Amino acid sequence: MSAVYPENVRLTADGTAVRILDQTRLPGETVYLELKTPEELREAICALRVRGAPAIGIFAAYAIYVLCLHSGAADERQLRLFFARQKAELDSARPTAVNLRKMLDRMERVLDSAAGRPAAEILAALRQEAEQIQQEDIAMCRAISEHGLALVREGDGILTHCNAGALATSCYGTALGPLLLAAERGITLHAWCDETRPLLQGARLTSYELSRAGVDTTLICDNMASAVMQQGKIQACFVGCDRLAANGDAANKIGTSGVAILAAHYGVPFYVFCPTSTIDFSCPDGAHIPIELRDPAEIGRKYFEKPMAPEHVKCFNPAFDVTDHALITGIVTEKGVLRPPYVQCLAALLEGGKK
Repeated sequence: MSAVYPENVRLTADGTAVRILDQTRLPGETVYLELKTPEELREAICALRVRGAPAIGIFAAYAIYVLCLHSGAADERQLRLFFARQKAELDSARPTAVNLRKMLDRMERVLDSAAGRPAAEILAALRQEAEQIQQEDIAMCRAISEHGLALVREGDGILTHCNAGALATSCYGTALGPLLLAAERGITLHAWCDETRPLLQGARLTSYELSRAGVDTTLICDNMASAVMQQGKIQACFVGCDRLAANGDAANKIGTSGVAILAAHYGVPFYVFCPTSTIDFSCPDGAHIPIELRDPAEIGRKYFEKPMAPEHVKCFNPAFDVTDHALITGIVTEKGVLRPPYVQCLAALLEGGKK
């Protein structure tokens, strides 16, 4: 992997800890952390030191393996009890991104299939599964980037919201993948990056990734998106996804649904980049997606030298919103681009995955 795509999640060389790039320190500092205790592994998810639905899933798989490695469990029964406790703690760290639960469930299935085997063999199987999850993510990133690149033409302006690049995955990313792939191939695209309040993932992470890769990048405030679309500078909107419901409703970083509404008004195609691992077929629609509420202080004080609102003012800080499927032009997966009606094509995707 080139310097443009940093290894933001992996096992340490000795396999005893999870090594992450601390995304809360970017772009000013490049700091790597090596984590192995239950407290620091869970905190890394809650504090967004590791973030992005696919990256959280990869991290969770490595984390549960590392925790089991250090559990001191002497046999399968002890390991199973320990696993259940740690899975519950990790799963509660963030409720919206479905990859967290899915990858923990996948690791648990490995544990179940290893019934009756010595603890050492079970641990080896858990590590192998976690590494396989990451390899699958790398392949997904390449495929989804190729499909996305086919949606645009030389010189197009692409509006992004939040961060869905290599920092949120293992390689190219999802919604940023086409822009990074285009840069590698000498195709000129112009990225217009929403800053993405209140945690500024667009400013801190997306503009950082894209500019380092040589993509023509312009950072804008979230409330400038309408003006940029009105001026004809945007030919497509590319956003990521933290959970996709079975009807095509998409949960993504707060503000995404507003971008979709603007895009519909101005006739700009709005694409959701969603790996199949992020589709929750058990969730019928967006109304059933749990939305994480975060610390109100993130709004008025986190990135300011002094508080920007009176102390007594209440703050409402949902981390995500849901974009209605009717506003989505296409859902870009590693298997191809899905078009409406989404209920039928997602059902067909599920059925195809069972074969």
